[in-house]
Amino acid sequence: MNLCLIDTNILLRSAQPTSSQHEMTLAALERLRAKEFRLVLVPQVIYEYWTAATRPVSVNGLGMTRETVETSLNLMLTDLVLMRDERGVFDLWRLLVSQYDVSGKTTHDVRLVAAMKRHNIKTILTFNSVDFKRFAEIEVLTPDNVLSG
Repeated sequence: MNLCLIDTNILLRSAQPTSSQHEMTLAALERLRAKEFRLVLVPQVIYEYWTAATRPVSVNGLGMTRETVETSLNLMLTDLVLMRDERGVFDLWRLLVSQYDVSGKTTHDVRLVAAMKRHNIKTILTFNSVDFKRFAEIEVLTPDNVLSG
């Protein structure tokens, strides 16, 4: 079975019924399951989700309460597989930031790619495909790609 990492922006849209991307996100997740992908998370995605979901709407967050976010995470973790942080992710991250000459904010994306390599995850589902296009070793899917393919 193929593994697919679910990016933070996908989790956020799936938890936000008022988003114009909500239904598309849910449909893309279902389509991947139907194509026999195992949908996975890494701890970094959960940290980022918690940060954005509990941040006030006035500063580009969802404004959810801690209790609501905890409940939504518990539901997600029954539906998605959580891969563990491992020591090897750091070493892979260091190699990748050097290999791809990455600096600034995008180093967070490199850590996701490092976790993917460590756990042999070949595919990521994200709305931010541009952030991952430099990494030839992974396949980048968007909900649009999934639903049109």
